[in-house]
Amino acid sequence: MFVDDPKEAPGTDVSAVAALEEPTRRRLYDHVVRQPGPVSRDEAAAALGLARPTAAFHLDRLAEEALLDVVFERRSGRTGPGAGRPAKLYKRSSKQVTVTLPERHYELAGRLLAQALEESETTGEPVRTVLHRKAHELGGQLAGQQQAGVFDLLEGNGFEPRCDGDAIVLGNCPFHALARDHTQTVCGMNLHLLRGVLEGLDDEGLQACLEPSPGHCCVRLQPASSPPTRARHP
Repeated sequence: MFVDDPKEAPGTDVSAVAALEEPTRRRLYDHVVRQPGPVSRDEAAAALGLARPTAAFHLDRLAEEALLDVVFERRSGRTGPGAGRPAKLYKRSSKQVTVTLPERHYELAGRLLAQALEESETTGEPVRTVLHRKAHELGGQLAGQQQAGVFDLLEGNGFEPRCDGDAIVLGNCPFHALARDHTQTVCGMNLHLLRGVLEGLDDEGLQACLEPSPGHCCVRLQPASSPPTRARHP
């Protein structure tokens, strides 16, 4: 996935969502996030009518999935010797969990578009020109973060690549809805993103070209020796 932390596992969000499928765990999560402050195991158990070990087990599982954060506080208000051990408390995590199938990355597109608009307003450079440069730079950064070939990198970021002879077609567009409604802008951004990926991987055997077709991403990676296909939009 396109993530700020390249070490984050691609299945992290899916695992977190799966953890909430268990009814008791979901009730505990909903209870904790509705509270104005951190919640202890005893408080959660009493509120939901659960045994304390049951509440503790599910709360810790939610913390393992980074859906809840753990903090330690002394509820007595006392400090120093004799104040007792801090209580283990749970609160909503700052982590945002999003799972879409097929994989989509609308937040990434929004970030690139906002950066392009802001820089354009500052420098006077055309927005589209800035957007293409920002997308190209991001593609290079993505290639530098991940130790993978182009096919694995595309697969890991939701493009669903498939071999078509010596070319690679992309079965999924991570910006599908935006590309459908704002084709020229978003497909151009995606083209420069993938050109940046190829440059970052130092892959001179492929070139990214616009070749929109039903059921595929508008970008196709074809052998660099092949003449680029004339696209229906720039």
